[in-house]
Amino acid sequence: MEGLLTRCRALPTLATCSHQLSGFVPHRFHYCVPGGGRRLLLSRVFQPQNLREDQVLSLEGRSGDLTCKSQRLMLQVGLIYPASPGCYHLLPYTVRAMEKLVRVIDQEMQVIGGQKVNMPSLSPAELWQATNRWDLMGKELLRLRDRHGKEYCLGPTHEEAITALIASQKKLSYKQLPFLLYQVTRKFRDEPRPRFGLLRCREFYMKDMYTFDSSPEAAQQTYSLVCDAYCSLFNRLGLRFVKVQANVGSIGGTMSHEFQLPMDIGEDWLAICPSCSFSANMETLDVSQMNCPACQGPLTKTKGIEVGHTFYLGTKYSSIFNAQFTNVYGKPSLAEMGCYGLGVTRILAAAIEVLSTEDCVRWPSLLAPYQACLIPPKKGSKEEAASELAGQLYDHITEAVPQLHGEVLLDDRTHLTIGNRLKDAIPKLISIDRLPWRLLEAPDRWPFPPPGTAGSRETAEHTAQVRRQRAVCPSWCPWKETCSQAG
Repeated sequence: MEGLLTRCRALPTLATCSHQLSGFVPHRFHYCVPGGGRRLLLSRVFQPQNLREDQVLSLEGRSGDLTCKSQRLMLQVGLIYPASPGCYHLLPYTVRAMEKLVRVIDQEMQVIGGQKVNMPSLSPAELWQATNRWDLMGKELLRLRDRHGKEYCLGPTHEEAITALIASQKKLSYKQLPFLLYQVTRKFRDEPRPRFGLLRCREFYMKDMYTFDSSPEAAQQTYSLVCDAYCSLFNRLGLRFVKVQANVGSIGGTMSHEFQLPMDIGEDWLAICPSCSFSANMETLDVSQMNCPACQGPLTKTKGIEVGHTFYLGTKYSSIFNAQFTNVYGKPSLAEMGCYGLGVTRILAAAIEVLSTEDCVRWPSLLAPYQACLIPPKKGSKEEAASELAGQLYDHITEAVPQLHGEVLLDDRTHLTIGNRLKDAIPKLISIDRLPWRLLEAPDRWPFPPPGTAGSRETAEHTAQVRRQRAVCPSWCPWKETCSQAG
């Protein structure tokens, strides 16, 4: 058993990562068991769930707008709830997943020297008028006036604000650069037709980074560094992505790339060369161009969901706001800039869109809101006596595997049958039903990986049948080693 526990603790997978990301804080959500520890109870989770298709349609408005798998699943399972067109309540499971995603993003950004800031969502009109984006953004910019008649917008990006902040620092030296400043905040865009749930909405979370370098060469190095960090992020999440050349759009600059998840539901057409590394958004190519400009091989077309975007801005903004530093010769120079975005809520929805089946939610393991769920027998059933064993197993797992502390739920909805709870549940189960401590596969409709069920038959040694998500054949282990399998 100790060998299995040692392997479990050393796994560089969801168990270890979930401990690092969980931010576990005890509160009234826990049930204090006399003589035992605290248990997270599923019945205490706020979750408007199991909406029928017609209910989902009535909540969303026109039925034609509901054409996205992730949108339908997230509504039916109770991950989000519509507030108004293009705006959603993010419910507890989604918030936990998003917090884990933000922590992974923080890790990647801080590895490359990123410093986290938080800028106001309200941005004065004069900043945007200085760059002409007040008019260029058109109706997508949400505008408002305060009681004094002063105009503001709810920022979709913060190039103006961050450049004005740097420009206010009058004694910057080249020795202090580069600056890599980023934030994860709510953004606002008045979409003409918000759709696809969190994939295209009016209010969303985004990670936006702004970099300031002392030379074009240094700025190019920073650009490559951030792009590599994005690649590392998507690889850690297990999401297949494509980095494509892209248009600079209203943000401007001289170079831009998008990070796309290939998917039929995507709104962008991508051209990918199977013979070399060339890939591009079709918007950047001539309509008649069907051969790769790098190797002249044929290009393949596919659709993609944009989840990240990078821009090399040069001095477009620093020249307007006079964001300067003192160079090595003691002369004032304009900072070379870049900006980099990740759609945080969009990544959550896109991951579900890419990984899930038509009726089962599947998360990247790093983002699963909870890592385990134990399901005791139904009250009044012949296996009811095993309910206490389920509690003991809960305590054993959380004590033996510290990485799972705060990551295990106990499904105490014993008025439901095990079968009904399995339909709602998670990809991995610890079952003591017909066979003692048997781990079963269940539809992974739930927003966390592994649940377990407890049954009653007694044997000399409790055993567990372990089957992970997508596994074909189960394996068996003693009960006391089940925690290793749960991890």
